[in-house]
Amino acid sequence: MDDGALAFRSGSPVRFPFTPAVEAETAPLWDKVKARVTPLEWRAHAPLIAEINRLKRDKGAVILAHNYMTPEIFHGVGDYVGDSLGLAREAQRSDAKVIVQAGVHFMAETSKVLCPDKRVLIPDPLAGCSLASSITAADVRMIKARYPGVPVVTYVNTTAEVKAETDICCTSANAVQVVEAAAAEWGTDRCILIPDEFLARNVARQTAVKIIAWAGHCEVHERFTAEDIRELRAAYPGAEILAHPECPAEVIEAADFAGSTAAMGEYVSRRRPAQVVMITECSMASNVQADSPETSFIGPCNLCPHMKRISLENIYEALVHDRYEVTIDPVIAERARAAVQRMIDLPPPAQPARYDLVKARHHVDVELI
Repeated sequence: MDDGALAFRSGSPVRFPFTPAVEAETAPLWDKVKARVTPLEWRAHAPLIAEINRLKRDKGAVILAHNYMTPEIFHGVGDYVGDSLGLAREAQRSDAKVIVQAGVHFMAETSKVLCPDKRVLIPDPLAGCSLASSITAADVRMIKARYPGVPVVTYVNTTAEVKAETDICCTSANAVQVVEAAAAEWGTDRCILIPDEFLARNVARQTAVKIIAWAGHCEVHERFTAEDIRELRAAYPGAEILAHPECPAEVIEAADFAGSTAAMGEYVSRRRPAQVVMITECSMASNVQADSPETSFIGPCNLCPHMKRISLENIYEALVHDRYEVTIDPVIAERARAAVQRMIDLPPPAQPARYDLVKARHHVDVELI
């Protein structure tokens, strides 16, 4: 079979060959991903990457690529890369008319909430999120009725309808800061932090604010266990273990570092450890390694099946056919925007948030709804 990429336009296959011109155009990108992508794979990816980047220029579009995208998407076609909120904020600052969200549906909604005048496309509308699906707007209304006067902090990994019912949003990078700011503004010693139970439990160990939590989980991070960490330490005694705060508390306790995706990336780039284990989604390590080639990244990791619904092929289709457009009821979007904007207006942390591991090992209970 000839080298090249196969895509579809109007239902008919279109082949983009791997020519010397494509090879030269994509050579700098190949240098970034060659530790994680084979030459055979690259000959299939590169022509489609070149065609997607041409379409972006022609259509005035940008691609927001989340940290959990595969390397050929993250490094090959992503204009802005990072966590979900960072991507949406970059989209706000962009002059692009069209945003293609290389991520899951709630991220595309967040981009639309913050960029109401821009067209937001998601390559696969079925790219969902177990955490976002764990709670509804009706659930939040029930919570507010049960705990009147207590501020509701909502993780950005939620739908626009859920954000619209809450007071302020947070990310894993600023959850402690947001909880403390909300408690101070509302004049209370309690705060509701939804929907991720493990994030809430880990935040509770970092603050004096009492946390009320919801039993939602990320299917990628909830599967990690303290036993996984012990086995890794036995097999790789020199490796530094980094964990995401959506993991169970006992995983955070056993790690060498805990923080958001941005904080984990910053940790590796600053410390340059010889060996690292990232307790998070698989593609995170692949993408960080491109900028830290001297560090060896060791498993385990878990794949997010929802993130992996996004491919170069359906990104191409989204740009060619202007699909699938994300729309939100204007009333819901306005209310959701207020919750996100309240978070954005907080002074940014001096550095990506990390979780104090001394505090993390002290048990602090939460009230689980």
